[in-house]
Amino acid sequence: MHVALAIISIIAVWIRGDWRKWETYFPTMMYFAVGNLTYNFLCASYFLWRLNPDTLSNHTLTEMLYTFITFPLTALMFLARYPENETRWKVFKHYLAWVSIYVFVELILVFTNGILYKYGWNLVWSAIFDILMFPMLRLFSKKPLLALVLSVPIAFVWIWLFDVPVHIPVEDR
Repeated sequence: MHVALAIISIIAVWIRGDWRKWETYFPTMMYFAVGNLTYNFLCASYFLWRLNPDTLSNHTLTEMLYTFITFPLTALMFLARYPENETRWKVFKHYLAWVSIYVFVELILVFTNGILYKYGWNLVWSAIFDILMFPMLRLFSKKPLLALVLSVPIAFVWIWLFDVPVHIPVEDR
């Protein structure tokens, strides 16, 4: 399923023609990738969610697939079709569509054992995260410094909410 999602993302970006805007949104694509890398670093040995490998041989390779292909390409698709200068309703529907896509895909992963939750994380928390993530992607594309500054306290809130033991070395968790 994980490799299939990456392939679907590549095909969708190609068919929709969103790839033509990759240079415009490349910084935001990397912001998404760095965010996922940061999660994997801070939560090493204390994963709130963990992707169970299917086609690839281990969790690390599966995470790399998401970090460098699936997540950046979905950020590109989200931003390339963002309803600029449209009504709030159209903007809301755009966000709702993308949050729904992410939640639906994760629901499939839950039912197929493609993802494992721990330490109180669940699909509802993922949905809340998605509701926050997409506006942050948009903010980063418009005001990157503000998005970076806001990302720090947001990360601290998640760390606090889920008692991530960042004070303990990874090898001792």
